[in-house]
Amino acid sequence: MNFTCYVIDDEPDAIALLKEYIELTPDLTLIGQAQNPLEALPFLTGENAPDITFVDVDMRQLSGLELAGMVNLYTTVVFTTAFPEYALQAFDREAFDFLLKPINYERFAKCIQKARRKIIRPAKIAAAPMDDFFTIKSEVKGRLVKIRFDEVIYMEGSANYIHIYTNDGKHTTYLTIKEIERHLPKTIFARIHRSFIVNINFVKVIERAQVRLHNGESLMMGDQYKQAFLERMDERLIKTNR
Repeated sequence: MNFTCYVIDDEPDAIALLKEYIELTPDLTLIGQAQNPLEALPFLTGENAPDITFVDVDMRQLSGLELAGMVNLYTTVVFTTAFPEYALQAFDREAFDFLLKPINYERFAKCIQKARRKIIRPAKIAAAPMDDFFTIKSEVKGRLVKIRFDEVIYMEGSANYIHIYTNDGKHTTYLTIKEIERHLPKTIFARIHRSFIVNINFVKVIERAQVRLHNGESLMMGDQYKQAFLERMDERLIKTNR
């Protein structure tokens, strides 16, 4: 399986090194590069987004951390930087990996090997017929609960638990928000905050940084998820030709 890559760094030498590593590695193809992250942004979302995007953390026009918040729903983000103190912030933004400059090829290859496993696994899941429900272990020992996707209004992550709010009430299970997100159909669900996933069919109003749902509840959008969510909703916007 071939994997596509994109490199963003304001230092030409850093781009050249990663380009060389990508060319050395079987099954990797470089589809784009940019020194200005704002120029790269349109190429990092949608169906044609690269599988892996290497992003420098410290850039003038837009930091890699800010950029990752806009695109990490579409591409696997790997941060590159000469400053190890950025590591904590990077993983807080759900970075897949963190490569410290100067990057050697052995460390690069390990990152790619790990990325292959991550990218292939969802592809296999997506290839299988999608059921219209999932099951969870409830708080009552030995009890499984079946929940239809179209019944879910939103989900709230709380430490190692997920609260699932549906038409008929609230269900809680021992899962992280990241674990359950992998198994949700992206056509229906969208992450809007570190703690919230919404069913877009239940979104009634989007105003400023808030999403109001059909059940009357309002949820805050997080900065790192806001742009991608608004772009998804904008795809359905009916516009005038006048």
